[in-house]
Amino acid sequence: MKSLVCLLAAVTATVQPSAAHAGDATKMMHRLRNPKGGLIIVAHRGCHRAAPYSDMGPVPENSFAALEKCVALGVEVMETDVRRTRDGHLVMVHDETVDRTTDGHGKVSELTLARIKMLHLRQDMGGAAQQVTDQTVPTLAEILARAKGRILLNLDVKDAIYGEVVAEVARAGLQDGVIVKTFAGTGSPSLAAIAPYDQVPFVVIPVSGDGSGADVAGIVDAQMAGARCPLAIELPYIAAPRLPPIAQRTRTLGVRLWVNTLFDGFVLGGFSDLDALRDPDAVWGRLCSAGVSIFQTDEPAALARYRARAGHRPLCG
Repeated sequence: MKSLVCLLAAVTATVQPSAAHAGDATKMMHRLRNPKGGLIIVAHRGCHRAAPYSDMGPVPENSFAALEKCVALGVEVMETDVRRTRDGHLVMVHDETVDRTTDGHGKVSELTLARIKMLHLRQDMGGAAQQVTDQTVPTLAEILARAKGRILLNLDVKDAIYGEVVAEVARAGLQDGVIVKTFAGTGSPSLAAIAPYDQVPFVVIPVSGDGSGADVAGIVDAQMAGARCPLAIELPYIAAPRLPPIAQRTRTLGVRLWVNTLFDGFVLGGFSDLDALRDPDAVWGRLCSAGVSIFQTDEPAALARYRARAGHRPLCG
């Protein structure tokens, strides 16, 4: 039987985003916890891409500038990556090395914080062709301080440091201002009630045993059966025909469904950011209608514009 804690989330009223909610992380979290709270935008590694409709150019991924741009665009969640330096500090770097994103070289785990702080971030998603900027690599403590009260952070923990990350979040007093997520398979217990996931808003990513996605619905059931439930289910790569029964199950259970339109799109067959830029109704609109209400994207400005153009018509509610 589904727990009372999880059932309560399913009966709350629909809340649509408004200009008054922009930059108010408490209201953003309230909407996120509400399965009928409308479309939620997660900016992958922050709002690093150019936003031509808002006259904003590109900025480095996982940077203070990427966070500020997300706040300006009214994005609810900035996804950002956490790694540990050689001397035990937590920093916001996606890759194992700093080579792609900065003007330096080497593994994060082999560099000290002092050395990493001497580096400068490259524009957008980096690479040798991208110009070096004045932006530097933030620590987790610094990005938490910058985000506090203004935007939610989805912390993608890249090393085996979940306990350290959650402890840093607690020191910042931001236990209700972040999202932490991890993977679950058919043999996993209900993770939302297990430390340290029980201390922060938690999202689970079901991992199909054979890669087909056939067992994802069963994993969702198991993860929603505990005393404490995840606030969303993030889908792995699945074939489009697998989506409807999973979406129906998450609706029944009263939990949000999260899909990435990154790269080639995690729902296979024409559901990528590139497809969405050409025809947002065919991607974001179609996925909304199917039951998805959280989108992680490298095109948050375009998705925010699509949501705004919907006006008072509920999107993903």
